[in-house]
Order: sequence, then structure tokens, then C-alpha cells
Amino acid sequence: MSSDLPETMTCIEIAGFGGPQVLTPATRPRPRPADGEVLVRVKAAGVNRPDIIQRQGHYRPPPGVTDIPGLEIAGTVAATGGGAGGWKEGDSLCALVAGGGYAEYCVAPAPQCLPVPGGLDMVQAAALPETFFTVWSNVFERAALKPGETLLVHGGSSGIGTAAIQMASRLGARVIATAGTPEKCTACEDLGAEKAVNYKDADFVEAAREFGGGKGVNVILDMVGGDYVARNIQALARDGRLVSIAFLKGSKVTLDLMPVMLKRLTLTGSTLRPQSVERKGEIARALHERVWPLISSGDIKPVIHATFPLAQAADAHHLMESGRHIGKIVLIT
Repeated sequence: MSSDLPETMTCIEIAGFGGPQVLTPATRPRPRPADGEVLVRVKAAGVNRPDIIQRQGHYRPPPGVTDIPGLEIAGTVAATGGGAGGWKEGDSLCALVAGGGYAEYCVAPAPQCLPVPGGLDMVQAAALPETFFTVWSNVFERAALKPGETLLVHGGSSGIGTAAIQMASRLGARVIATAGTPEKCTACEDLGAEKAVNYKDADFVEAAREFGGGKGVNVILDMVGGDYVARNIQALARDGRLVSIAFLKGSKVTLDLMPVMLKRLTLTGSTLRPQSVERKGEIARALHERVWPLISSGDIKPVIHATFPLAQAADAHHLMESGRHIGKIVLIT
């Protein structure tokens, strides 16, 4: 390991569970890479909804993972542990991590690292891992979306939504999205959705059925939960798949299972953070093969709404909680 690396680093701590103001700049020892890990000099870190839930005290890191928030980073390799999968000092990469991204240095498992796609800067690269890993594993693996099928994306203007619209449409599916303002609906259509529904003044169930030729859509990506679950079931076609990745309106629901049985529906979902390094590595390899070429060619591009210096992480969380953003919010170190 290089001797000129600092022994300490600046990071963002969660001083106590609560509002954005609990995010506090602090100094901590610089982490050291173990076997199979790389130490990344972080240039940019993505802000995600799970970071907010962790800050509120409802999404604790897995055992052995730092309590520093941050699930995706981009930067350069500062050092490597043994068996680092060919990564070497100075390489540029982006990585999915289980925590620690809000810092000047972060360790990342080598299988969860990917090269920065051609044409992207570090801010754009930092906006990729959490959202693209999530969309790929849920929409294309768990829900098995195929070319020619229809996908309904709730929250189409979010980081997850903007990624899902682009990935699905570029890989041959037809996409309908929901969003909460005319501006956000326009953004969804500009990204590749054939139709965007303002959920505040239109019924997405009716729109989804019409979009699917009167039968409903094949797959729904839902991050709302609550009363949306029953409505999603109404909006699905026969053999449709509902995949849940979050629950802004609550995780507990009451369902009539009869339409699930009659339409042969699949209800599934997942969280990314607790999954094994090996599993995340499989997702990374699939993304590198299927999606990274589309990013390098410019067919898919991460949508960046705003950037903040690392020390202003609280302001970044305020913006995310306001719901005013379209796309990703990124911290710069």
C-alpha cells in the first residue's frame, strides 16, 4: 500500500437518527482494503433513498459494514488488497458498496467494481451503481422483462425511474411511467417512455390497461407500496409480474388473492444491500455485458439533477426529501 496515503479522512457521520441536520462532517481513520477489496479515492458519491432511511434509523448497515452512509461511488484506485480482480492503483472505476460512500476514501469489493463507461465523468459514473444494479436485478432478472413486453415504472423521474425507463426501452420493451408533475412526465417521455401519467390527476390503472392493449402491462416496478399494490394487481396483464423495491406508502397491505390466482401473477421484490458479494458480482458482470456498451455509446445516460460538496450532504438530503429532483443527486469530494 502506498506510503503517501493519509491516515485519516473526512467523512459524513450520522450524529443521531433524525432529519438531514444529523449528517455531520467528521474525521475518521482511512479504511484499509482486505483481500478481494480495493481502496477507492472517492471523487463522487450518489445519494439514494436508502441513505435517508438509514439516517432515520430504519435501515441499519449489515454486520461488519461501516455506519458511514453511501451506497455508490466513483473514483480512482488508491490501493488494493490481495486478489483484487485485476484492478490496480490509478484505475478509474465506479462501485456498489454496502456503506461508506460519503467519504474521501471507501473500500469496495472488487467484484462490485465496474470501469467508468466511455464518455462519462466521475459525477455521472457515481450515479450508476445503486440504481442500475437495482433495476437490472429486479426488472430483468426477477421479473424477466423481455423485448416487446410492457413495463410500468412508478416514480419515473427518480434515479431508479430514469434508469429503468432508459434500460427497458433500449433493450426492446415498451415503457409507461408515472410521475407527479407535467415537467416530470415530460422528462420521462424524453428518456424513452411512450407515455407518462400524472398520478395526481389521472388513473394509472386505466392508463396501464390501455397501454397494454386493454389487457394491462406485463411488468410493474413499484417503489410506492401501500394502496398501490392492489391497484398494480388490477393493472397487470395475465402472467404479469409485480416487483417491489421500496414502500413510500407503507409495507403492510391487505390483498384479495383471487385476481392474483386468476391472472397467474407473480409478486416479488428484493433489497440489494444484504446480498452476497458473489451475487452482486454476477449483476455487475451482466451490466458490463449488456448495459455498459449502451452507456458508452450514449444510448443511455445517467440523469444528474444536482451536485453538492460532501460537507453539504444535509442539503442533498433536504432536496431528495422535497421530491423536486429529476434524476440523481450526487456528492463531490
